[in-house]
Amino acid sequence: MVSTSSSPPRSGVWYFSQGWKLVSLPGIRRFVILPLLINIILMGGAFWWLFTKLESWIPSLMSHVPDWLQWLNYLLWPVAVISVLLVFGYFFSTIANWIAAPFNGLLAEQLEARLTGATPPDTGVLGIMKDLPRIMKREWQKFAWYLPRAIVLLILYFVPGIGQTVAPVLWFLFSAWMLAIQYCDYPFDNHKVPFKEMRTALRTQKVANMQFGALTSLFTMIPFLNLFIMPVAVCGATAMWVDCYRAKHALWK
Repeated sequence: MVSTSSSPPRSGVWYFSQGWKLVSLPGIRRFVILPLLINIILMGGAFWWLFTKLESWIPSLMSHVPDWLQWLNYLLWPVAVISVLLVFGYFFSTIANWIAAPFNGLLAEQLEARLTGATPPDTGVLGIMKDLPRIMKREWQKFAWYLPRAIVLLILYFVPGIGQTVAPVLWFLFSAWMLAIQYCDYPFDNHKVPFKEMRTALRTQKVANMQFGALTSLFTMIPFLNLFIMPVAVCGATAMWVDCYRAKHALWK
């Protein structure tokens, strides 16, 4: 298990698996509760509603398949379902992260302190209130970076042929990278690392971050497991921060 900032970097798969273990650490569990409740309420309700609508949405999406691809319908149908789950899951995951951002930051801060033995400044509710304007500004920065790219990819879904074949793959890769940014940003932001500098740092471990984001994206689509994914991803990303980035970017030691 991660314990010091001198540990060698590992794969994104390893850090994701560590997230499931770290959420249950004594002293950390209480910081998991609020992000977990927010995710359960929002994602649980959203996916229940989605599954009541899939029966009408998928035929509508498949109607855009050109005649020359009709013979691939048996393959494109599951691709269409996965596409809807990817877009829908990421959309509501983003909303949940907006609402839970202050608590996710606190969870990342407390876990980092536990893993490194360092003492973070301004902890607790008062620290959250003090940092709330900065935290929400950071969420806006992420949203502004994400939105134009997401719009371009969503437009591709309505291009016959491309929308049912290439677009789902591009969306999955994009959502994997964006989820890596989303969750890794909590420990970076706790140390006041600028958004652009954070993205540059993540690119130095791009394969690991894509692995981490891809697994997070996949688990966001899986009923029941997606209810727990937010605090798990925060913990896994914090472990990655401690191993790969903290030595260079830490504001407090």
